[in-house]
Amino acid sequence: MKRIAIFASGSGSNAENIVRYFSGNDEIEIALILSNKKEAFVHERAKNLGVPSYTFSKTEFDEAELILETLQQYNIDFIVLAGYLLKVSAPLLKAFPNRIINIHPALLPKYGGKGMYGDRVHRAVMEAGEKESGISIHYVNEHYDEGDIIFQASCEVLPGDTPGDIAQRVHQLEYKHFPEVIEKIVNEK
Repeated sequence: MKRIAIFASGSGSNAENIVRYFSGNDEIEIALILSNKKEAFVHERAKNLGVPSYTFSKTEFDEAELILETLQQYNIDFIVLAGYLLKVSAPLLKAFPNRIINIHPALLPKYGGKGMYGDRVHRAVMEAGEKESGISIHYVNEHYDEGDIIFQASCEVLPGDTPGDIAQRVHQLEYKHFPEVIEKIVNEK
């Protein structure tokens, strides 16, 4: 059994989708959810789904000692970032080489990097007059959104779209593809 920890900073809709996808799977289990925000709605979702969740401070994520102890305690094999906004620290990267996966709501390398998340990304795509946007699933390295790309899927950006319209299409891609790509990666390693 491969065990996954999800890191999330916000509402946790992607985290919930991933937990539901792997519910009843005999080979892959979502064992844990960690967040850097105590008030993040992902904790409520975790509770409703029966998945333990914990909050750690930015310092604790940066230093990683307590995080690594917790991941060890739960026998975690992979980390999935689902709306996690902090940079992953060097100790975590070292402990989980090519076993930390992120999803980004744009077609990297465009519209990535520090501060590019959520509506900020969709607004930038809209203001640039792009004809398409999408998702990028990639391995995490020491730089924001620069790890090797595993998978991309695109959607149209239509004239008159708002950032919310783009976000809605991008979310549909996230919900469809992210769990499938996670499953493929975990099964290959």
